Amino acid sequence: MKDSRKGGWLFLTLILCALFVQAQDSVLVQPSSDEWDLRRCVDYAVAHNISVRQADVQRRVADLLYDQSKKSRIPNASFGFNNGLQFGRSIDPTTNQFTNQQLLFQGFNFNTDVTIFNWNRINYNITSSRLEAAASAADVDKNKNTISMNVATAYLAALLSKVQVDITRVQLKQSQSQLSDTRKRVDAGTLPELNAVDLEAQVARDSTSVITATANYQLNLLSLKALLNLDAAQPFSITEPPVNQIPIDPIAELQPGDVFDMAMKNQPAQKANQLRRESLEYAIRSARASLYPTIFGSGSLANNFSSSNRKITGYNFGGYSSSPIYPDVVDVNGTLTPVQSAAITAVTGKKSFGEYWEGYGAQLNNNFRQSLVVGIQVPIFQGYQYRTQYKRAKLNVEQQDLTIEQANQTLKQDIFTAYTNAVASLEKFNASKVSVNAAQRSYDYSKRRYELGILSTLELITSQSNLTRSKIDLVNAEFDYVFRMKVLEFYKGLGIKL
Repeated sequence: MKDSRKGGWLFLTLILCALFVQAQDSVLVQPSSDEWDLRRCVDYAVAHNISVRQADVQRRVADLLYDQSKKSRIPNASFGFNNGLQFGRSIDPTTNQFTNQQLLFQGFNFNTDVTIFNWNRINYNITSSRLEAAASAADVDKNKNTISMNVATAYLAALLSKVQVDITRVQLKQSQSQLSDTRKRVDAGTLPELNAVDLEAQVARDSTSVITATANYQLNLLSLKALLNLDAAQPFSITEPPVNQIPIDPIAELQPGDVFDMAMKNQPAQKANQLRRESLEYAIRSARASLYPTIFGSGSLANNFSSSNRKITGYNFGGYSSSPIYPDVVDVNGTLTPVQSAAITAVTGKKSFGEYWEGYGAQLNNNFRQSLVVGIQVPIFQGYQYRTQYKRAKLNVEQQDLTIEQANQTLKQDIFTAYTNAVASLEKFNASKVSVNAAQRSYDYSKRRYELGILSTLELITSQSNLTRSKIDLVNAEFDYVFRMKVLEFYKGLGIKL
């Protein structure tokens, strides 16, 4: 009675698990009209990944700095204009004399200067900026390569988990078929109830395996969507190319020494490092040139106008008086003639706004000034600023040499590690194929012996589990081998392709 109750609970659990798996299957196996292959994933990630877009912004900043450095050859020029009123005691800008009258003034000036010779400092700066812009462009390619590798890794992980879902489904169907056959034989009385109960438990375990594999597949798809910068809620599925048809270069053509030599020429990270070193070399030359005298030229144009707020409206005659300068009489041809001067006082009034501008053109014509200057500027002492910049530029090159050396060592270590892993993966893959063949033969024999009644259910389940585990190990080994080979192809400069 207890056995039948136990079997009923197991059977109910089996039904619930099967319904859940069926629901998951309906989600996974629905044909998608918009499946993504690796090429599409990589292209989309390169266009939308945030890190790639940030690197592109830095590239555009470097291009702007390069463009600005090229324009530094153009002479500087500026134009100024001022207009205002002066009150109280001030200097008349047109006469350069003190006055107490209110003045309306206006001034114009144009100035320009150009570097005639500075020991090629401007040219060195332009070359340094150009190389830095090229290095920033290589940084964009480096980020694209990095995101391509990450997308390929995530894509292969999702593909592997999808294949594992298929394997666990096949195992579940086999267990369900064996349970159906065993249940018929139990009902006929040829096998004990325990055989059916064991298979019901195995079906439940297989259902759990399918659920776990399906969840892993969905999680891997979420990781891939995150790299693509896609909304997590957006429907998304990937194509499933046959892994055995993925093109792979022969291992003999991917010797680590040869791959390293090609990587040194093709990898954008190495190109960026070398370009930055060349840029810093020109920065040293520019810093050294700043220690020497500079010959420059300049020119200017200027003009101004001023007008007081007072005007003469008339004169008052105050009679004659002796001259304070000349004597009272002078001898004119022997005749003494008195000398007197007229006392005349001017009467003034305020100008209207229109009267302020009387004589505007004549003043501008009389006050127009021009100048041309050629000079030399000699740096004598600026707090060792230029000398420090020169020494710092040399240290920057030394630091960049160390960065290049470290990057090259890391690249070489990564390539030799990838090659060792690829060889090991190939051997593991070959061993896994042998293991699957052996497990398949063992399961076929076990299934026949079980059908003949000379093998227990537990032994059949063990043989089936061994086969499933061997198949999963084979798939893992095959995908691992493909990935390791793709890493070597990536370093070789062939890109990522499936």
